[in-house]
Amino acid sequence: MAKITLKGNPINTRGDLPKAGSAAPDFKLVKNDLSEATLAGYAGKTKVLNIFPSLDTAVCALSVKRFNQEAAKLPNTVILNISADLPFAQKRFCGAEGINNAETLSCFRSTFAKDYNVAIVDGPLAGLCSRAVIILDGDNKVRYAQQVPEITEEPDYAKALAAI
Repeated sequence: MAKITLKGNPINTRGDLPKAGSAAPDFKLVKNDLSEATLAGYAGKTKVLNIFPSLDTAVCALSVKRFNQEAAKLPNTVILNISADLPFAQKRFCGAEGINNAETLSCFRSTFAKDYNVAIVDGPLAGLCSRAVIILDGDNKVRYAQQVPEITEEPDYAKALAAI
């Protein structure tokens, strides 16, 4: 289990993030139109997996906005914002915030959180995803992974973007 904190209080995830150099686990997530997104659907592209608990928190919303701004500058790269939020809420958020350079994907009916070891297993956010960033290359190998140690803090954007 990865030990992280929520406002200084210890909580745990299911395990450690996939290691740099390893093959990324496949996934099936739900797009805003309720269709399915798979890892294979982004073949050949660099993928930024911006993983977080919910768009209804300020820090999660900030990370989506920040990666959306950066996405326009990155060739052959897709930003995938992943949470357990329902696709309807994700679509509403993106419309209200003008998010058009990044996708939101819901893990509400998938094993993604378990497969990537971002499932929070205890505390008030149990069942949601922890805050993490994973960069995958075009061959779905992990280039970079950060489990943010304090869930109320933003990820290290500079290191994540440098890994691209």
